[in-house]
Amino acid sequence: MAPALRRLLDAFDGHEVEGVRAALADGADPSTPVNGKLPIVWLTEQYTRSDRLPACLRLLLDAGAVPPDPAVIPVLLDDADAIRAAPSLVTHRTTVVSSFTPLVGATALHVAAEYGHLNAARALVELGGDVNATAGVDEFGLGGHTPLFHTVNSNANRSEPVMRLLLTAGADPAVRVGGLTWGQGFEWETTFFDLTPVSYCQLGLMPQVHRNEADIYANVRLLLEAARRPVPPLANVPNRYLKKG
Repeated sequence: MAPALRRLLDAFDGHEVEGVRAALADGADPSTPVNGKLPIVWLTEQYTRSDRLPACLRLLLDAGAVPPDPAVIPVLLDDADAIRAAPSLVTHRTTVVSSFTPLVGATALHVAAEYGHLNAARALVELGGDVNATAGVDEFGLGGHTPLFHTVNSNANRSEPVMRLLLTAGADPAVRVGGLTWGQGFEWETTFFDLTPVSYCQLGLMPQVHRNEADIYANVRLLLEAARRPVPPLANVPNRYLKKG
């Protein structure tokens, strides 16, 4: 692999904007596949979720990168104006490699929810995007989840504002799916069964998901309240037993 291309991929980890810019200036080709994947896919499948993703993506596009599905680029850029200029996005279906909740046969709103892009999600909702639209279901009955599932145990709780938006817009906090494969294709891949947004949220406590305990229970509380269910005190957060030693 060319050194500049190696530096480009390294800069994707953490969404280092200036690192991406420097690698491209040094000759990294955004159209050269690495292990069968284009650099733009390496970027969007990153474990990192941050406000810097759009800037990194824009640099690749300006350098000539061609995305697998150009239609969803405004969502990945969190560009509300571009989304409003393309209202057909609300019914568009796509598949994007996701390091967390799967994006297979997903709507643009699923994508916005997965990346925590509040501007994009708000624009899609305003255009009439279905907050209870279901993603694709595979031959094992896994999938069929709504955008809400992408928000309940997100990296650094980034998608919590999108969760609130979806719930306010009528997302069903009690919907149930047969299962999901979280992180499919990655070393942390785990298949979970019989899920609601609440149960999927709590799976953020598993070691391979490693979400913050206080964030998880705050999200559980919000989901229970949205479902008009009683909320117990939840006094043992953070868990005292886990703090021993």
